[in-house]
Amino acid sequence: MPTQTVDLPLAESVRTAGPNSSRNAPRYRAIEQLAVGDEVMRDLVERGKRLIDRGIPILILGETGTGKEYLSRALHEYSERRRAAWVAVNCASIPESLAESELFGYCKGAFSGALPGGMKGKVQQADGGTLFLDEIGDMPFALQTRLLRVLSEREVIPLGAMRPVPVDVQLICATHQDLKTLIADGRFREDLYYRIAGGVLRLPALRDRADRRRVIMDMIAAELAVDEADERMIAPAALQRMLAYPWPGNLRQMHAVIRYSCAVMDGGRIEVRDLPEELMQFQAANLGHTGHAANVRPIVPQADAAAALAHPARQSGEALRDERTRVIDALIGSRWNISAASRQLGMCRASLYRKLRQLDIPHVRDQAMPAYAVA
Repeated sequence: MPTQTVDLPLAESVRTAGPNSSRNAPRYRAIEQLAVGDEVMRDLVERGKRLIDRGIPILILGETGTGKEYLSRALHEYSERRRAAWVAVNCASIPESLAESELFGYCKGAFSGALPGGMKGKVQQADGGTLFLDEIGDMPFALQTRLLRVLSEREVIPLGAMRPVPVDVQLICATHQDLKTLIADGRFREDLYYRIAGGVLRLPALRDRADRRRVIMDMIAAELAVDEADERMIAPAALQRMLAYPWPGNLRQMHAVIRYSCAVMDGGRIEVRDLPEELMQFQAANLGHTGHAANVRPIVPQADAAAALAHPARQSGEALRDERTRVIDALIGSRWNISAASRQLGMCRASLYRKLRQLDIPHVRDQAMPAYAVA
């Protein structure tokens, strides 16, 4: 089945894709297009391609908006099951009272209000294909027990049925939560975790990807319905703001920003004035100016930034100000996770703490309302 592509990562409620799907069904990028220039993404995609046809359950981890459903759909399209159904279930969006019947189905007369002919559950609908359980960490605990039996016995018992129905599915689960923490808190079954985590793929946050420029240009090209990305479609100052922004909402947020900017731009390219409020506020908060595009700080390669940080005495006043901005950007981008910020800056945790003292940057815990904090 040929794969069509768009840039929007859609991931809500329940959807089914297969040979009889509607022409208006969501369309996704091919798996090779998910790693356009980032080494971590390339390695992740290659690992996923090796796992998908081995009958190994796959668990995709990553922050909200990083493209977990995108990856799931691309793996299905790449797999030997591509001609069968791909069924997606968002475990966080189904009411707990309906979750069991949605997943496992029911027979005629199983309960008051049931459809006259019964209903196939999502597990049966995915028979022969791929079942994608999004936000698996939000699955009710009681339902986890039934799912564990389905995975163990490869059969499902619809509500009201007298005998089990065999099923054959490739299982892909996804979550932004730390399942091991949920296990420790008694909210997720440890035995189910080991059933679903046969192969773990951890998607990087957008702020950590080396191909952000390419992703931005591809999204703009798709939104403007042109065949090839061209940097003339966005002003350099606007592009620099987008490259510097930490993207807490990842790909989903970036797509929303680009859709907005393409809708409001007046002319042939996106200007700084066309960017939404959150990008303008981020720059004003971190750069300490009124938002003039000429003052947007260029992206500095990590190796150069680390070298500059190592020798503060050799830097001019302007360089020190740039250094301070780089450190603050790294801290905000990592939500003040010192380990993550130090990795981004190319130094150890102890060196970063020393740098905070040298640059007179108080830790966020030591101040009630930091001037450079982002809501």
